[in-house]
Amino acid sequence: MTEPRYDVIAIGNAVVDVIASCTDELIDELDLNRGGMTLVDAEGAKTLYAAMGQAREVSGGSAANTLAGASMLGLQCAFVGQVCDDQLGEVFTHDMRATGIDFDTPPLTDEPPTGRCLIFVTPDGERTMNTFLGAGQFLPATALDEELIASGAILYLEGYLWDPEEPRKAMRRAIEVARKADRKIAFTASESFVIDRHGDDFRAMIEEGVIDILFVNEHELATLTGESDFEAGVAAVAGKVPVLVATRSAKGAIAIAHGTRAEVAAEPIDKVVDTTGAGDQFAAGFLSGYAKGEPLDRCLKRGAIAAAEVISHYGPRPEVDLKALMAEKLG
Repeated sequence: MTEPRYDVIAIGNAVVDVIASCTDELIDELDLNRGGMTLVDAEGAKTLYAAMGQAREVSGGSAANTLAGASMLGLQCAFVGQVCDDQLGEVFTHDMRATGIDFDTPPLTDEPPTGRCLIFVTPDGERTMNTFLGAGQFLPATALDEELIASGAILYLEGYLWDPEEPRKAMRRAIEVARKADRKIAFTASESFVIDRHGDDFRAMIEEGVIDILFVNEHELATLTGESDFEAGVAAVAGKVPVLVATRSAKGAIAIAHGTRAEVAAEPIDKVVDTTGAGDQFAAGFLSGYAKGEPLDRCLKRGAIAAAEVISHYGPRPEVDLKALMAEKLG
């Protein structure tokens, strides 16, 4: 096995987040899925954008957000995702490369446009996401650079992108390439509604030993296992994946690796401003330790620190020097 060139290579949605504060009443008026993520079509995206107040645009996408944090923490990263050759596509590409991430997937030259996620943030910091995937759902297997995929120590996949057919085929092929190269497969379930639709696929991958590192939150774990009790859900999965990471918002997180369990409390912060990207940055922090062989409890602590930073401000990506923050918090 050759030495990997990258610590993490991710395949995910290439999305630009459009974030705006809103009232609880507006969530009800627009009949949105409060606190969740809903896929919308182009017309739905236009309607919701028109209803938003003053907004800010930042590059997002679950796996891309994780890579942004991981790159800031010193990991060598590359991203595979589909944009269009349009304004938002240029924004996304610039933001990824500016963060030190290699991103060279050829853009589409025509429709559909680059994906965008319209995020409504209520006064309690909860985010309600409405995503138009756009170009992202047309990532073909032919866009994969298989030498690139084989050169990453960890292949990180997001469940959101399992929904459309073309990217699903691309990710299945990437898994084959990565496993042949003896690399690790990390998978984030992303959202309960994705598990509702593709849970049989995910459970089959778990049973077959395809997934080496599984990231879930407690709601996704319940949907995946059918167990409403958290510990019962953990027990149902822990023996089937080498590394299980389960987050519980304010209740902290646990990880079980090869039978060893560790737990971490949530990092205290003054105020929750926007929970967008919390799970993504937790994964970034965890992987930044895991890739360097750090102990499990320290990997969890890194995840908690990164998640706390991102929920203290608007947007899904860190706004401080994460390396310095980790040094300060970890000692």
